[in-house]
Amino acid sequence: MFEELGSRATFFVVYIAEAHPQDGWQLPVNESEGVCFLKARTFEERRATARLCTESLGLTIPILVDGLDDAASETFSAWPERIYIVGTDGCVSYRGGPGPYEFDPEEARRHLIALLESDVSTEGT
Repeated sequence: MFEELGSRATFFVVYIAEAHPQDGWQLPVNESEGVCFLKARTFEERRATARLCTESLGLTIPILVDGLDDAASETFSAWPERIYIVGTDGCVSYRGGPGPYEFDPEEARRHLIALLESDVSTEGT
């Protein structure tokens, strides 16, 4: 989606608290895939984990990091993952379901395309 529509919309990934930290709810798959992080105790630790995840996944989307107060995560009910689309008016126009079971990037893509097309059709009015 980012590669396809990144020239027409601004994209961000917001890194929130680690869903499965070693000192929390660690899953066996995390261990087998070498994805093992401790719960961040400082913002710098969270930022470092976000950086490692970005690099290991090869992400090119700009990354924002939620503070230790988890304000973004709580405000947007983001844990463990969720897609939001904010229109040019600053209002949320799409709120995806919580991941992993209701996480639907294709649905978000369709919504974003429709939103972009409606913005183009209303330009100059």
